[in-house]
Amino acid sequence: MQPHERWVIVGPNGAGKTTLLAIAATYLWPTTGSVEVVGERVGDVDARELRRRIGYMSASLADIIDETLSALDVVVSARDAALAPWWATFGDADRARAGRCLERMGCGPLAGRAFGTLSSGERQRVQIARTLMSEPELLLLDEPAAGLDLAAREALVGRLAAMAAAPRPAAIVMVTHHLEEIPPGFGHALLLAEGRVVASGPLRTSLTGRSLSAAYGVPLRLRRYRDRFSAAGTDAD
Repeated sequence: MQPHERWVIVGPNGAGKTTLLAIAATYLWPTTGSVEVVGERVGDVDARELRRRIGYMSASLADIIDETLSALDVVVSARDAALAPWWATFGDADRARAGRCLERMGCGPLAGRAFGTLSSGERQRVQIARTLMSEPELLLLDEPAAGLDLAAREALVGRLAAMAAAPRPAAIVMVTHHLEEIPPGFGHALLLAEGRVVASGPLRTSLTGRSLSAAYGVPLRLRRYRDRFSAAGTDAD
């Protein structure tokens, strides 16, 4: 993966998508082999230092965030790759930056709200805002649109498209189960099945009806309308 590339990872349940992201984020350790991320070999440097250079959101990470924290505290604590602000001192500049991250994701008014009182869509946006706090070199998003209704999903896709068009984060990787969630501006895809690579590379060559059918084990037709995608069985209307 090169800087400034935007990748989407697609594949059926159990394909290894979430595990791959957790390993890249240094929250899981590979059982064999080695991992290099942002130019460093995992294990050769302090994981806490690496995590400051990697923005990571996932449902598993959200589950261990203290629900009594304000949205602003959830975001500001990411400066030190922490899950709570209790062990560090944050100044006005830090809190102002956290506020800008929330504004960037359209959830500035939620700054004072307790994380546990937010809707699913609001939590997703706050988590993405959190990933931006440290100005990461690599952004890893594990199903950022999961559980969102149609309106919330489309609003999020629009924000992710704007993020993809910006110079930072330098690189973005997003896991999704639904092709409709792939934002415009994402140019590469990795298709996984049973822990193996089915296809990888530019979207135009890697994301096809043939590769999707191979990954999911059923005949699928890929549809593209402008910069958006969808898929259905070959017998669908």
